Amino acid sequence: MVKAENSRGTTPAPSPTARVLVVGGGYVGMYTALRLQRQLKSGEAEVVVVTPDPYMTYQPFLPEAAAGNISPRHVVVPLRRVLPGCTLLIGEATAIDHAKRTATLRTLGSEEEGTGTVEVTYDELVLAPGSVSRTLPIPGLADHGIGFKTVEEAIGLRNHVIEQMDIASSTRDPAIRAAALTFVFVGGGYAGVEALAELEDMARYASRYYHNIKADDMKWILVEATGKILPEVGEEMGKYAVRELRARNIDVRLDTRLESCEDRVAVLSDGARFRTRTVVWTAGVKPHPILAASDLPLNERGRLVCTAKLSVDGAEHAWAAGDAAAVPDLTADEPGKECAPNAQHAVRQAKVLAENILASLRGEPLQDYRHAYAGSVASLGLHKGVAHVYGRKLKGYPAWLMHRVYHLSRVPTFNRKARVLAEWTLSGLFKREIVSLGSLEHPRAEFELAAGGERPERPKDT
Repeated sequence: MVKAENSRGTTPAPSPTARVLVVGGGYVGMYTALRLQRQLKSGEAEVVVVTPDPYMTYQPFLPEAAAGNISPRHVVVPLRRVLPGCTLLIGEATAIDHAKRTATLRTLGSEEEGTGTVEVTYDELVLAPGSVSRTLPIPGLADHGIGFKTVEEAIGLRNHVIEQMDIASSTRDPAIRAAALTFVFVGGGYAGVEALAELEDMARYASRYYHNIKADDMKWILVEATGKILPEVGEEMGKYAVRELRARNIDVRLDTRLESCEDRVAVLSDGARFRTRTVVWTAGVKPHPILAASDLPLNERGRLVCTAKLSVDGAEHAWAAGDAAAVPDLTADEPGKECAPNAQHAVRQAKVLAENILASLRGEPLQDYRHAYAGSVASLGLHKGVAHVYGRKLKGYPAWLMHRVYHLSRVPTFNRKARVLAEWTLSGLFKREIVSLGSLEHPRAEFELAAGGERPERPKDT
């Protein structure tokens, strides 16, 4: 049993009758803990949340944060403020032995103490660790690729793009200039398309402030292994999105794969080669490694096998939802179909999951999760988008507006809604910010140099 300060900074009282351990602080983890916090009676149970970050990231806003339309701090929700009645442990689970009801955790405290890991016992387990980027053994990807799943990656990519424009503006070497102004995005799902579209919009606007860079000097390339992009919005809207991107001089390559990016040269399966300093990898996700480090049943894709009640199949007192869970879709016409691992289902699953945990603690009947997929919206940059919602298809400005309205309604807490709305309003009245704060990634560099160290070398093109 581990002792830890709760989010109010006080030492928790002796353990109540039951302990609910929530692994993960994303959509499912935060919303499940929030509902339990509100519904549990005093002394009925303790809720412990284990998460690697003290905040929940609203990932649909990452492209806008990368483009500078939203401040990074408004894309994240501080868990200590939202979950004052829960015990928050900053760390991650490394193994779970559900047969013994124990989880092995690596926390910031255990690392400082040199103990490595600690064990936490629990009565009810909620596995909601989310997913991680799915990478392939492509030569050079680990050395040069940039991910797009966290707010740190989004802001780092924004800084990187502006820095490449600065390099291109100041170099006399045409090869370096061409590589700096070539941006390759791999993956035609939401993350890849929205990130590329927003950043291209930003860079196009920023180019007016460079005396020797025009928007047409930049080369933006989207690489997708299948024959379509944005499959969630339907085939018709996906084709419209391709036409819209190509009309902006974005090179969309379907049925194409990245085969190598060694030596800062992107080699595609269609034979094309591009010298580039920017390869953004958004080609899918895979289950979090903690699932494989548990004794719970997994399907062929590595996700937890769950029932419609969001319990892990065949494992009492274990629950899961979101990216980690294979949940049967009771509203689907075809048998065996599972709920898509997206935010629309995750938020709604969290509500049912919390209610079922409460019912389990109180000996009451459980309810099934049932939600018909409403549709999808996607942004293609400022004032541009596609949507397929409740059978209706929208494109252009109406779809972009629906995208903003929907996500404003979904982002947690009134505080965040008000701040995001204020930023959108101000961005409509004033010009974009085009400042790169790349030094944030190495805040001690200048001090180390002043103290007698050496300035780190910048990676060079070869």
